[in-house]
Amino acid sequence: MPAISAPNASTWSGSEVPPGVAESAQPVVPWRLPTLLLGVVAGAALQLQQPGLWGMGAYAALLCAALVAGWVGAAVHSTGRPGTVHPARWRAVASVALALCAGALAMAGVSGLRATAYLQQGLAPALEGQDIRVTGVVAAMPQANEAGTRLRLEVESALLQGTPVQLPPRIEVAWYGGAFLREAGDAVDLQRQPAPVRAGERWEMTVRLKAPHGLRNPHGFDFELWMWEQGVQATGYVRAGPKDEPPRRQASTWQHPVEQARQSVRDAILDRLGRGAEDAGDPGRARIAGVVAALVTGDQRAIDRADWDMFRATGVAHLMSISGLHITLFAWLAAAVVGALWRRSTRLCLWAPAPTAALLAGVVLASAYALFSGWGVPAQRTVTMLGIVALLRWSGRSWPWPQVWLLACAAVVVADPWALAQPGFWLSFVAVGVLFATNPIAKKAYGSGAKGHFYALFREQWVVTLALTPLSLLLFGQVSVVGLVANLVAIPWVTLVVTPLALGGVVWGPLWSLAAWSLQPLTVLLQWLAQWPGAVLFLPAAPLWAGMAAVAGGALLAMRLPWRLRLLALPLLLPVFWWQPARPAVGQFELLAADIGQGNAVLVRTATHTLLYDAGPRFSRESDAGHRVLVPLLRALGERVDVLMLSHRDADHTGGAAAVLAQQPRAELTGSIEADHVLQAQRPAKPCLAGQRWEWDGVTFEVLHPLAGDDAPAPRAPRPNTLSCVLRVAAAGGSGPSVLLVGDIEAAQEQALVARGAALQADVLLVPHHGSKTSSSPVFLEAVRPRTALVQAGYRNRFGHPAPDVLQRYRERNIHVVESARCGAATWVSSAPGGVACERDTGHRYWQHSMVPRSE
Repeated sequence: MPAISAPNASTWSGSEVPPGVAESAQPVVPWRLPTLLLGVVAGAALQLQQPGLWGMGAYAALLCAALVAGWVGAAVHSTGRPGTVHPARWRAVASVALALCAGALAMAGVSGLRATAYLQQGLAPALEGQDIRVTGVVAAMPQANEAGTRLRLEVESALLQGTPVQLPPRIEVAWYGGAFLREAGDAVDLQRQPAPVRAGERWEMTVRLKAPHGLRNPHGFDFELWMWEQGVQATGYVRAGPKDEPPRRQASTWQHPVEQARQSVRDAILDRLGRGAEDAGDPGRARIAGVVAALVTGDQRAIDRADWDMFRATGVAHLMSISGLHITLFAWLAAAVVGALWRRSTRLCLWAPAPTAALLAGVVLASAYALFSGWGVPAQRTVTMLGIVALLRWSGRSWPWPQVWLLACAAVVVADPWALAQPGFWLSFVAVGVLFATNPIAKKAYGSGAKGHFYALFREQWVVTLALTPLSLLLFGQVSVVGLVANLVAIPWVTLVVTPLALGGVVWGPLWSLAAWSLQPLTVLLQWLAQWPGAVLFLPAAPLWAGMAAVAGGALLAMRLPWRLRLLALPLLLPVFWWQPARPAVGQFELLAADIGQGNAVLVRTATHTLLYDAGPRFSRESDAGHRVLVPLLRALGERVDVLMLSHRDADHTGGAAAVLAQQPRAELTGSIEADHVLQAQRPAKPCLAGQRWEWDGVTFEVLHPLAGDDAPAPRAPRPNTLSCVLRVAAAGGSGPSVLLVGDIEAAQEQALVARGAALQADVLLVPHHGSKTSSSPVFLEAVRPRTALVQAGYRNRFGHPAPDVLQRYRERNIHVVESARCGAATWVSSAPGGVACERDTGHRYWQHSMVPRSE
């Protein structure tokens, strides 16, 4: 939806003189200005494509080149013949081209210098994993969940064993509560429970840090870019065990007053609405409290994951946090109130006209609201556009909408070049650009009455849907089919009823309860729409060229052009809607070891079938590898899983299974999980047993372990690891390149497999138990003789996987070890068994973390 009404889109361009307008009265918006702005955006976009940063001297040279290009362009522009309005055509073209180059070179140089300076403040590798005593101020609202509290600290000082060390200016740490298993046995470390923490407080605590290191998977979320944008250069956790020096709150400060205010309001909303819902036994209303808090403070983490899924499925997620529409509404209300009050004072009206005061108040208060909401990209875009329109009105000028739109884009990019890598940037500006292009015509067509407003709203939403559907498919691989209907109801209701009530609650608390009540019928409607068959369309991820063609087609369909021209958009849309990723040939297969942290998850694809071996860990109550990694990956690849095999019941292998099974209703569940396991209620599991064998598309699958009866009752129940399913997959009917997936078997099971002569030889081995000391025995490695060994383990995990002496065993046998923490998702194909493709090597960017090589 538009953030503001489109400004008067006059038909002149910056290089044309409207008839009857004197030269002195021309609006000073030459073609060079929009070209310069376009160059700024293009320069930032090009710099973001760098795999590694250059030296500062190179970026300084770009700035010098930009100055030269700008000076030459100005000189060329000013050499027109006396008495003429414009220079000769070739001079105009040269001037525009030089303006484009100047903007691009300047922005690329500035972005590179900023990135280089920022990267130099990163965490030194030698400090990773060390216990460091840090004193810092809480710089943002703490985020609490069932596992503990996350804190963002501005570091003031740091000591390592009493010696001062240099840390990044801003770090983020988790203060966990409860018990954590140690590596050996079942002993636990009892953590001190997190204390109440408020923004602006100064704390002293012992932390253990590491560089921001996210999961790298095809079409996955770039956590490291997000951390870069947040200014966070180290993450970790608070050392709060019984033997650690306890965290100490030193004082409250006046620093970060906006965050202090945001936290006070958020906590007041959650306390009022959440406590009332719990007292009334209404968990649904307690979840609505998070939505109200997000509408007022912009804290999107306050919204429950299930609610986010519903909002995305119905296409209204943009309304459930601070959006441009909310800020525009706030600006309009603020301007109306200030204007009405201003007109009551004759002295104030003599000092400044009421419309001017109202316009200034609207922009200033909207800026304050945007800052209070967290200053996201939609907020930046809206405030920038409001400011531009206000300046134009004060100066008596009128710019064409493309120049207003480009200036807002450039302003956001100058402030934050890395916003270009955010999906929200493109969704926001594409939507506003399309509405700018069509709104003036729509207003004339439908009039100003109630019926006209309804038709205008319907058309605006229809236009946005047409324009953004291909872009949503390109960015997210999904689009809401019911989004048009949902937004027609949700936009006016949330904008005109819920949001004003939620904002009014800051002044009078009972209005928050009214806002929560007003949200309940909307959520019932959205839940109903989300349950419709086919409510959300998921398509495989198409290549960039197909996505860009589809975006152009969507924009063409949205324009008010003759239908004969609009139909030209259909060929542009076809590739993205009918794209199918390539699959292995018959007799061959592909293996993709997903990057899921500390756990296992391996996708095996044949010509027409798919098997998923394990489903990764559970990270928290609301987050697991299935929901965060595997489901998006399967959708992006267009996969329909035939078999989900869970090697054993440990949470780092089954944590994401529920999400995968929910998304894959036809998948057969098999594995070594007990009869009363919670997943059995979702889908009955068939046990995996040695001797099971089947063939898909000329590829052989054979289970080698466990034997029937291994889980029989005994004086001491077997450890889950010992019952891990061992699966061998071989191409060309069993005689071609092969893979051995072994779960968490230990040395005893490895030796038993060797003793009974199991077919263990394989080109690729999934390293047993993530590289633990209990596995990868020499006799087992001699029997398998792999070329490549895949280790799925979390970066700097607390177990120390893979163990150094285990890695030494592989090196002694010239086995190439590929670690998921270094490689990201690893892809291996049976048709080229000698190599492994690493996701971290594909499209690498300078903000992505690279691990220090292991010493041989």
